[in-house]
Amino acid sequence: MTTVVTDNCQRCRFTDCVAVCPVACFHGDDEMLYIDPVTCVDCGACISKCPVEAIYEDPIPPEKQRWIEINATRAPDLPSVETKQEPYPGAEERKKALGF
Repeated sequence: MTTVVTDNCQRCRFTDCVAVCPVACFHGDDEMLYIDPVTCVDCGACISKCPVEAIYEDPIPPEKQRWIEINATRAPDLPSVETKQEPYPGAEERKKALGF
């Protein structure tokens, strides 16, 4: 099974999801969060916590498939994000623009 963060996280970086992760599989850069597929246990706890529906698990929609590789490539080289943080400035506006 695969769980990934997708493009809805870009320029938002809400971190409600990391607070419920039992294995600290989230990593982040200046733009968004990523899930390390090696660490993730696919529990799904994070999915319902994302206010912009950026997290998917199998089956991942075809238009989001490219994020499997992006998460696998980016996450291992980035710092771990294990606690809830402030979202990026403008995150609420982005959330509204996404329809949430």
